[in-house]
This record gives sequence, C-alpha cells and structure tokens, in this order.
Amino acid sequence: MAQKPSIPKGTRDFNPEHVAKRHYIFNAIRSAFETFGFQPIETPSFENSDTLMGKYGEEGDRLIFKILNSGDYLSKANHDAYDTKNSNKLTSSISEKALRYDLTVPFARYVVQHQNEIEFPFKRYQIQPVWRADRPQKGRFREFFQCDADVVGSKSLWQEVEFIQLYDTVFSALKLKDVTIKINNRKILSGIAEVIGASDKLIDFTVALDKLDKIGEDKVKEEMVSKGISEEGISRLQPLFSLSGSFESQIESLKGILSASEEGQKGIEELFFINTAISELGLSTATLQLDVTLARGLNYYTGAIFEVSAPKDVKMGSIGGGGRYDDLTGIFGMKDVSGVGISFGLDRIYLVLEELNLFPETVNKNVEVLFINFGDKEALFSLKAINKLRSQGINSELYPDAAKMKKQMNHANKRAIPFVVLVGDEEIISNTYTLKDMVSGEQHKVSLEALIDLIK
Repeated sequence: MAQKPSIPKGTRDFNPEHVAKRHYIFNAIRSAFETFGFQPIETPSFENSDTLMGKYGEEGDRLIFKILNSGDYLSKANHDAYDTKNSNKLTSSISEKALRYDLTVPFARYVVQHQNEIEFPFKRYQIQPVWRADRPQKGRFREFFQCDADVVGSKSLWQEVEFIQLYDTVFSALKLKDVTIKINNRKILSGIAEVIGASDKLIDFTVALDKLDKIGEDKVKEEMVSKGISEEGISRLQPLFSLSGSFESQIESLKGILSASEEGQKGIEELFFINTAISELGLSTATLQLDVTLARGLNYYTGAIFEVSAPKDVKMGSIGGGGRYDDLTGIFGMKDVSGVGISFGLDRIYLVLEELNLFPETVNKNVEVLFINFGDKEALFSLKAINKLRSQGINSELYPDAAKMKKQMNHANKRAIPFVVLVGDEEIISNTYTLKDMVSGEQHKVSLEALIDLIK
C-alpha cells in the first residue's frame, strides 16, 4: 500500500478560498505600494551562501536553509571536516547556496550589484516568499511571504511621513479600522541610556524597557539592576515609567528627561517633525502613537522605529513594522546609503480580517454559471455562448462530460455555483437558453443578451 503523502512541517497547502483571500490582501498592498511610487523587484529564491551567512547573527545563521550542491557533492567535500566539531566547515564544502531568509539582505545585495543602473533615491517593493528553519508553532511557519517597501538613498524625514500614510492607506483599503501605528526613535533610546549612564548596556536596557506593558514597572527595574544598571541611573528613569498622554505631551516630557543628551534631543526633533506633518496631513483610519518602549531591530535601525498593532479588541501581535537604517548596503562594501523601510505581516493580517469578518463576500469570485452537458452538439452550442459570457467578464464553464443530469446539478451545488444553463434540442432550434437559479429554483427561457443581463 502506498504511503499517504504529506508536506514538510511548517509549510501549508492553500485551498482556493484561502488563496483568493490572500490575493485580496496582496492586491491592496501592491496597489498602495504602486500608488506611492514604489517599483517592484524580485530576487532569486536562493542566494549564494556567502551573501546570507553572517548577516543575521548566530541565531539567524542557524535558521538558514542550506541547499546541497548538485551531483556527487560528498566526493568533493572537505573530508577533514567530517568531525562534528567542524560541521560548519563541512557545510560550506557541500553547500554553496541557501534559501533566502528575508527580503532585506537580498535587496541590499541587489542595490550594490545594480547601483549603476538604479536612480536614487530608489523606492522598491517586494512581495515574495522566504524560508526559515524555525520550530513550527501557531502563527510561525518555515515558509511564508514578506511584503516589504523601502527607500534607499535619502535621509529625508518625509519618507517616514509617507510610510505612516502608506500603512494608513493599506489598512483603510482593507476596511481594518483603528490600527495603531507606534513610533519610536533609536536616538531616543540611546539618549535615555546615556542619561542613566548605561550607554554600554543599550540592548540590555531596551530589552527590559520593552517589557514594561507585560511585567510592570517593578519587575523592569529588577531586570535592569540584574543587568548591572545602577539604582541611581534607574531613579532618573522615573518620569519615563509614567509617560502617557498625547504625542505632544510625551514629547514635552521627553525634552526634560533628555535635556543632557544631544543624541536624545535629535531623536525628539525627528519625532516632532514627523508628528507635526501627520497632524497637518491627517490619517483616514489609523492612529499615530509615540511608544518609548518600542525597541525592535536595534541591531540595524538608527532612527525611526515602527510597529503596527491590530485593533484593541483583537488579540494579535504586531501586523507590521520597520524603521530607518543608515548603512544597509555597507555589508556589501557600499557605505553611507541611508534607507527606511516597512513590512506587512500577511499571515497575521489575514487572521485579523478573518476574526473581524472583514473579507468581502465577493473576494472568492466563484464560477457564476455552469452549462449542463447533454452531448457534443449541445456542448458546442453552449461553448459559443460561454465565449460571449467570458468576454463580458462572467466566469462560466461547461461541465466536461455528458454525465447524468443529477450528477451535474450536484456538482453545481457543491461548488456553490449560483446559476446553471440547460441547452437541449428545443433551445438550439429557438436560439435560447434555459437559465436556472440554483438558490430559488426558478428557471426562465431567455435570449443570450437577457442571459448576460440576468447573471451580471
């Protein structure tokens, strides 16, 4: 007996309904990207290993899917590396390519490789799958799509303003109201660390601060102490723990907290500029919120940091994020190319829209009419009509076999096709069609023009 087929853990099959809903989200994102002037690029699903390795830290390198060299790769391998202690050396000798881990590093490689063809500032978007050898769990997959937009070659803060507008445009198009676009600035976090005498412990400080909502003020202070941050320094943070209110009032409070930090003051100026512009321009459905605990991507973000939260009544992690980076292409030798970018979390957005019942009924555009097959003569007559219907944008098909009537009708019911058309000798002679409404059960003999009007 043949073994039942399966798919690898962390991957998924998508049925027609799932695909239609995913494309609905893709189309909203793609449309907004292009409206804002972003140009599409695509990069290969796999890259040379040396392009990817060493760009994501030790943990990231471990999660990169390596591709074995083709042919008799073991005969060419470094046999001295068979010892498990030298597994990295063995891997490099039998695998020279790897599946891409994200879209950012391939984008950096693309910019450097094509720098003489690109007109800067370069606004690119990319919607492609990525692969990570992660432990599969709910909401975390080994193969998933990323939807990224970046601008490289400009330090202008108007780019950050546009990205906030872009988020608002996409979520408004998806009818997803009341999302919160959280913003912070790496310079703010660096300034706070400087003020409390913990500049050398920036990561430890921000990791603890990021947990304020989850574990509370006392536990955050305990964690900071355990990481070697002084009690005196932490006491200077007290105004930060009670920071609340409007964007403007938080900015005013930060001015006092960071008065001794030049870096912190720069961060305040950038946030003030962005908020002033957004206040003038307005947002359709989203809200911009300052969150000084936001600390994602500190290894590469140098300015603004973004994170998008779903509406409050939906329990979901972030559905988007991004930020400003000053040297993305430096990893490939092209220095001082500033950029800023954001991404959309497709799978999480899908779950949010599903939970809130926000997918339109028309998203899964089904076949609208099935022609019953009574034989070759009737099928040929029907296909002439089907050609006309398809030219009018009506999804139509002919049942391929001259099967029993009951079987063909059951097929229409199971696929939720709303109309069937019956064509027999009488219809052929009179050049008419019998249209049956599968919901009401009513049927009418009509001309081709009337048939098109009724189905449309």
